[in-house]
Amino acid sequence: MLDLPLLLFFYLACLLDRKDQVFWSISQLLSLIPGVVGNFLRKSFYQWTMTRCDRECAILFGTIFSQSDTEIGRNVYIGPNCNIGSCKIENHCTIGSNVHILSGKNQHDFSDLERPIQEQVGVFEKVVIGEDVWIGNCAVIMASVGKKCIVGAGAVVTKPVEDFSIVAGNPARVLKKRK
Repeated sequence: MLDLPLLLFFYLACLLDRKDQVFWSISQLLSLIPGVVGNFLRKSFYQWTMTRCDRECAILFGTIFSQSDTEIGRNVYIGPNCNIGSCKIENHCTIGSNVHILSGKNQHDFSDLERPIQEQVGVFEKVVIGEDVWIGNCAVIMASVGKKCIVGAGAVVTKPVEDFSIVAGNPARVLKKRK
């Protein structure tokens, strides 16, 4: 276990109620290790620390996770330089490079003009990426995506996407159905 020191540090931090802060920090560190070794170390660490991380997945260089309640299914491919919040990625998904999956679209509040935005608390929601979804490069996902969908490169998903949809644009709109 090459990542045993990181796991011990993570579990100690959990005792001090700093779980997601330390998880995010270790995720940043592991994201910097390239190639097969990096992919192996990331998957190994996440299998122990995430809600679920199947061993048959690929998590490429530069990808950072911010929430340990994330779930990654079987045969999931996550391209380089992604930033992923609280989500469930179901089996057979392909996520392109530089994709951001936020913890919903309400994770930041800005309604109180008397308080700085940085001090206002938002709501984190678990976004679900359905089975067999393809998300193109540089997409931003703020809402759940149904099964067997295609999200075009650069799309900004602000509302839930129904199963079998092909969406693109900012904000993302349904172009057609696959079925």
